[in-house]
Amino acid sequence: MGTVHIKRLLTAYTPSVLLVLVLLAGWEAGVRYGRVPAFILPAPSSVWNAVIAQRELLFGLHLPATLEEILLGFALSISCGTLLGIGMHLLPALAKAVYPLLIVSQTIPLIALSPVFIMWFGYTLGGKVAVVFLTAFFPVVVGTYDGLFKSGGQYRELLLTLGAGRWQLLLKTQIPLALPAYFSGLKLSVVYCVIGATIGEWLGGSRGLGYYSRRMAGNLHSAELFAAVGLLSVLGILLFLCVCAAEIIILKKRGLRR
Repeated sequence: MGTVHIKRLLTAYTPSVLLVLVLLAGWEAGVRYGRVPAFILPAPSSVWNAVIAQRELLFGLHLPATLEEILLGFALSISCGTLLGIGMHLLPALAKAVYPLLIVSQTIPLIALSPVFIMWFGYTLGGKVAVVFLTAFFPVVVGTYDGLFKSGGQYRELLLTLGAGRWQLLLKTQIPLALPAYFSGLKLSVVYCVIGATIGEWLGGSRGLGYYSRRMAGNLHSAELFAAVGLLSVLGILLFLCVCAAEIIILKKRGLRR
């Protein structure tokens, strides 16, 4: 089964990989022969050399710090967002009170609220995790609430006729059928976590890829800056794929995916 899925993934994403390779080759050629100043746009080879040269600093200090913030913020978002989404589904009055506030919270630019969290929590791990949580919380709540709201309707009358209670209806049909929408929220959330961690580190601190990229930008070290940005992108992709793998495994066990 694993081999079949790997073949499917390779078939599905081969065009994307080829496009990326073509773009990288064009970028390299454009910088080499177009005489673009290196401090404006470094060649991919220069970015790779920067990753190799700074590997101990990047992989030994900054990447673990950013990953810690992301994982803590994501775990907090999952736990709080899932509980709130279920509570909103079970208590319509709570949904009417909270849902508009959640939407309003997303209209406020994160970069404007981040300094407030930094002021409250300081340049500590807690402040950065708070920024990550603020970024990643909303998709989990919406995915949970909307998934539960739209799931199980076709079985509701049947199960009620058979004597099922509200909790049985929730556990037996609504939660399993809400899993696809729930995982869609998680996939958005984990990507937003990378953004939140980067913003938190950019505003202040002494560790993390966001802090490193800000320092390199201030010194006009563009190759090192692009190296940090590239690592953040790869980190986001890997975390997204981890959530996708969890989704496939869980939905298969539930019989919701072939």
